[in-house]
Amino acid sequence: MNNLQIPSNSSRNLEQLVEHIQELTNEIQSLYLSDSVPWIVGISWGKDSSTILQLIWTAIEKLPIEQGHKKVYVMTTDTLVENPIVTAWVNHSMKVLKAAAQEKSMPFEPHLLHPAVKNSFWTCLMGKGYPAPRHGFRWCTERMKIKPVNQFIRDILRVYGETIIVLGARKSESVSRAAVLKKNEVGRVRERLSPNPNLANSLIYTPIEDWRTDEVWMYLMQFPNPWGGNNQDLFTLYRGATADNECPLVVDTSTPSCGDSRFGCWVCTLVSKDRSMEAMIQNDEDKEWLQPLLDIRNELDIHDDRDKRDFRRIYGRVELFERKAADGTEVVPIPGPYTKFWREHWLRRVLAAQVQIQNTAPVDMQDITLITEEELGEIRRIWLEEKHEFDDSLPRIYEEVMGKPFKDNRIQEKKLLGGDEWSILEEICSEDAMHLELMAKLLDTERQHATKSRRGVFENLEKCFDSSSRSKEEAIAHAHEKRDLKQAASQGDVGKVKQLTWAQMKFQTNEEPDLSDG
Repeated sequence: MNNLQIPSNSSRNLEQLVEHIQELTNEIQSLYLSDSVPWIVGISWGKDSSTILQLIWTAIEKLPIEQGHKKVYVMTTDTLVENPIVTAWVNHSMKVLKAAAQEKSMPFEPHLLHPAVKNSFWTCLMGKGYPAPRHGFRWCTERMKIKPVNQFIRDILRVYGETIIVLGARKSESVSRAAVLKKNEVGRVRERLSPNPNLANSLIYTPIEDWRTDEVWMYLMQFPNPWGGNNQDLFTLYRGATADNECPLVVDTSTPSCGDSRFGCWVCTLVSKDRSMEAMIQNDEDKEWLQPLLDIRNELDIHDDRDKRDFRRIYGRVELFERKAADGTEVVPIPGPYTKFWREHWLRRVLAAQVQIQNTAPVDMQDITLITEEELGEIRRIWLEEKHEFDDSLPRIYEEVMGKPFKDNRIQEKKLLGGDEWSILEEICSEDAMHLELMAKLLDTERQHATKSRRGVFENLEKCFDSSSRSKEEAIAHAHEKRDLKQAASQGDVGKVKQLTWAQMKFQTNEEPDLSDG
């Protein structure tokens, strides 16, 4: 082992840490042998999850081969928008682990999970028009990480009835993580083994919950990787993602460590900056090819993107909220999805970045795909079928940027409407965007019903009028009237209720044709 030391003010010195690791090894072996319940190790291939996987592998490897009977599923999630350097590291690590498990007859089975195409980042952002995630609208985590994981666990539960989920969570990571671990201690089965609050018939095991960051690194650096991986490469990866390009192990309490390097989605707008990618580009000129990704991420991360978004919610209605203003408060519409222009803009930007990266990245990274063919196909379907954008712009944009035609086997029906018809509509409607939207929706709704039952056609046509027949100004004014009416009713103001009701009836007569009778 290397002659490394931990801080003098730590609760465990090196000798004590080695002793603790032996105790933990015994604990893992005892828990593993206690029943036939399979384990699921959640791993990101960062320092903490690599540590628990190494601890578990080492513990099981020391058992007689006939006792290593119980399956250990190694579960990794790829959101499809991970930092490419990290993705390459994960893919390599999974390959090495699988090969070693087969060679040594170890009960480890790696699984790489992905979000369903309908829930991927680009499908939601470009297809549906979801704005870049914010803490007030954090739509990405549930769809891209939690759902694939929960589905995998449920599949295991359906087969075995129970499971133990092993996580590399540590109390020293953050105040919030410490609070969660403390809360989970209630009802513990045994030390470091807690009921899963989200999934029945599953327990959560957190072997290194009390470890500090320096202890994690000391373990990884002093104990060789048992399946043939390279912990030094992991160390280098973290060091390269640290602003000062240093990753000290012998530190005082004020000195940052590699544990401060956070890897995640390169598009993440839930953090103020992608410091890890910035540091990679800064520390290594061979990683300057990542710059287009950082530029897109920074372009997505703007404080006020109202000019890029619809004034209506995704279902076509104006909703209002009260916010602070310079002179008090004001009632304004809640901004909705990205407009057609900006959804197409993001598509161009990502495709262009993909071309640039494939031309500038190292040879072993030039096969990077920023957006998959499946995602592109789903985005196209949403634009055509749900947004009624029958100009079908995605194949055209793809060919313009990529220099080759877009192949989509899912959409083969003969189109009655296309780019030519869209251009005619644009000319007829002049600069009236709402008129263009209404005509497009009406025409495409009628087209969709031409190939299926006519049942519901009038209801769907009415929805078109309901969402798109008013100008922006009229729709917002109507929303204010509805809000004022509701407030007047709650306050018992009969006179104002009568006044507003009459105004709405008059407005409705002029603006909303009744299609219920055909």
